[in-house]
Amino acid sequence: MRAGIIGMGKYVPENIVTNFDLEKKVDTNDEWIRTRTGIKERRIAAEEVDTSHMSYRSAVEALKDADISAEDLDLILVATVTPDKPFPSVSSMIQHQLGAHKAAAMDISAACAGFIYGMVTAKQFIESGDYKYVLVVGTEKLSKIVDWDDRNTAVLFGDGSGAAVLGEVSENRGILSFDIGSDGSGGDHIQQPGEFLQMNGREVFKFAVRQMGESSMKVVEKAGLNKEDVDFLIPHQANIRIMESARQRLDLPIEKMSRTVDFYGNTSSASIPLSLMYDLEHGKIKEDDLVVLVGFGAGLVWGSIALRWGR
Repeated sequence: MRAGIIGMGKYVPENIVTNFDLEKKVDTNDEWIRTRTGIKERRIAAEEVDTSHMSYRSAVEALKDADISAEDLDLILVATVTPDKPFPSVSSMIQHQLGAHKAAAMDISAACAGFIYGMVTAKQFIESGDYKYVLVVGTEKLSKIVDWDDRNTAVLFGDGSGAAVLGEVSENRGILSFDIGSDGSGGDHIQQPGEFLQMNGREVFKFAVRQMGESSMKVVEKAGLNKEDVDFLIPHQANIRIMESARQRLDLPIEKMSRTVDFYGNTSSASIPLSLMYDLEHGKIKEDDLVVLVGFGAGLVWGSIALRWGR
């Protein structure tokens, strides 16, 4: 038995905040943001729309795509660092909203690598035979923890939610290998010590450039494959220069790397599922393609998956 994605869904807020909008609020400009990050705009949720609302919307889509009901779910995993409140968990909140009465529920805090951690956790439950269907949601309302007066962080982040239903897939498809890890000595480089997040951009950049490439190569090798076998790369959409370093490590042409950072910004744990959904909708990923998902985040943590696409 092998676990894989059998359905996906997404939700992004309607409100678009461009770089030109930010020019009016902080000491920055469109060219500075684009050349350093690749970001042109980001989605920002309305005040009354919280993390659980976005999670629910993306989950409903994923269940429909998987052609199962909420009552079929055995487990709900929500990856987020911006829950509605410290407790109850977002996963428990959407379990109730969905009517997933038999599902267990828990949140995962692994920042921008959270969706990867959720998929790896779901894989264990499915391949052990204990659970049949697991819903994994990567979701963030980062706008509520961003200091909009801080030019170093205000330009980076956006809100959104991506969801996947995992279940058993056909032979040779699904999650082939994974790599997850942590280096807690760098914990101070991305943190939320008070109301707002803080980031040491220089140190995070150095860590990410090294780790994204290394982890991407590691899962390909663990799957018994070569980098020439990779059809598509979906890196965490944090910064175009970091993403490019992972692409170059795999020697992939630029058209085989997902790029949604331009219009979504950095959506943390929602980044990878939103990008995967976007590329599926635009026909960039085909049946039996080898797709590498890779992310890094506060902790410092990282995670990657080699995935053979298809049900």
